[in-house]
Amino acid sequence: MKRTELKKLIAEYKEIKMKLNKSFSIKNIERLEEIKHKFYHETGETLESNLKKEI
Repeated sequence: MKRTELKKLIAEYKEIKMKLNKSFSIKNIERLEEIKHKFYHETGETLESNLKKEI
């Protein structure tokens, strides 16, 4: 997976996370889990740890 694709995954994760704060949806929670799994599979590290590195 290219670096740009990983950035898109992170952006999508952040967007869905914001939507989840506004309204609860099982569909959004499932999508978040898919993104986390895909990110871990591609990079070997968790998405949350990567986001903490950015800050």
